[in-house]
Amino acid sequence: MYNGLYGYGYGYGMFFDPTYFLILIGVVLSLIASARVKSTYAKYQKVRSRSNMTGAMTAERLLRANGINDVRIEHVAGNLTDHYDPRSKVLRLSDSVYGSTSVAAISVAAHEVGHCIQHARGYAPLKIRTALVPVANFGSGISWILILAGIFFGGFSWLIDLGIIFFSAAVLFQIVTLPVEFNASSRALTALSDTGILYQEEIGKGRKVLRAAALTYVASAAAAILQLLRLVLLFGNRSRD
Repeated sequence: MYNGLYGYGYGYGMFFDPTYFLILIGVVLSLIASARVKSTYAKYQKVRSRSNMTGAMTAERLLRANGINDVRIEHVAGNLTDHYDPRSKVLRLSDSVYGSTSVAAISVAAHEVGHCIQHARGYAPLKIRTALVPVANFGSGISWILILAGIFFGGFSWLIDLGIIFFSAAVLFQIVTLPVEFNASSRALTALSDTGILYQEEIGKGRKVLRAAALTYVASAAAAILQLLRLVLLFGNRSRD
């Protein structure tokens, strides 16, 4: 998402563009968030839960506790590649979560179950995010093509406008993702406490894991907004050039 527009003369000169600082801020935020989630997860991955339940066992128990019997749990390769696919109703848990009994693994598994619960309860922001997925994927892919084409062909400024609109759809997806993720974490912590899968002294540790994970979504949204702001600053006054 950190594509650059290098010296196209939209009011800032050929070699220096102060809007690069917006991209730099987004990159720094993303790096900080990524480092934070990795270090926090690594810390609590070493803390074994008193219940001795694995991530997969946790997901299974929480699904049943919420009356959800049509979601399949699968093991997926990778580290923190956990996700819930509402289209096929499949909850996929990564190598570091599926068979681990750590507080971190249990918390992440519960978070993904939180998405399952949202789906089952018809949580509106999740519906909106799901509907935006194809639009956001298309928008993020085509936006830069349109913008660069508009620059290359000079007089086709409407291509730039169209590209910014498509990019805005991708930004909207990032924004809508925030309440979905925070709500899933809230549901997860409540479910873990109610079922006793995590003891009360472990809930705080699980909360730290999920808060760190949430920062990555905040950073992604912030970076996308800053990129959109940069596009507006670069091309908003092009009629004067």
